[in-house]
Amino acid sequence: MSFTEVDYKTTGHVAIVTLNRPESLNAWTAVMGNEVRQAMRQATDDSNVRVIVLTGAGRGFCAGADMKRLSNISSAGRLDEPVDAPFDPHSREDFQRKNTYFPAVPKPIIAAINGPCAGLGLCFALFCDMRFAAEDASFTTAFARRGLIAEHGMSWTLPRLVGHSAAADLLLSARKFMAPEALRLGMVDRVYPTSELMAATLAYAKELSELSSPRSLGVIKKQLWATHMQSLDEAMELADHEMALSLASEDFKEGVRHFVEKRPPAFTGR
Repeated sequence: MSFTEVDYKTTGHVAIVTLNRPESLNAWTAVMGNEVRQAMRQATDDSNVRVIVLTGAGRGFCAGADMKRLSNISSAGRLDEPVDAPFDPHSREDFQRKNTYFPAVPKPIIAAINGPCAGLGLCFALFCDMRFAAEDASFTTAFARRGLIAEHGMSWTLPRLVGHSAAADLLLSARKFMAPEALRLGMVDRVYPTSELMAATLAYAKELSELSSPRSLGVIKKQLWATHMQSLDEAMELADHEMALSLASEDFKEGVRHFVEKRPPAFTGR
């Protein structure tokens, strides 16, 4: 599959999806959005891929929506973009909208935030399962300073990471903040020197892809995202169901064998 605004490659069991408009700090376009979705589909359908890393080319992660898109706003006040079929029609309806499908991707997605991350770019970073940032990466929600509102689910994702009042601050002020503050708030999980970000992210992704069962990775991801809408009882019911299936899986058998035999695992995802 060929791309024009995204780069896609694999290394071992890890797929790397790179937003590739470095001249504009990877400002988001409709083409880029469609290609990211295609890249996520390609990674999902490739049984060799177990973990996905999302990053940006050049010195930025994603500066938000390309401001030229504003000329495409319809008279109804919405962007004239086609509505996609659900990424996974069997996933929760919450994860079937155009820009909320990352939780429906059945493989962990790690954002490697290598530079400015704003607006729509931040929305997608927050839908990743983890976020690792370069120490000089900057962030802004941006919307309030453009006369807009908390769009694309950010009013849902951001408070779950940083709490209500911190989310209110970041959304209402749309101020710029840096990676160390993002780490303190809990919005990113790790901060690395800029020159070490990709190597460290890929080392972590490689460890996940080689030492953890790919079947377990997918099920645990589903559990984590589902729990935002569940009671404890519902979470326990899902866990009991998935545990029964796990105990019957080949990966469980291999998990026991490699531990007893004191060797690296050879998981298959089955």
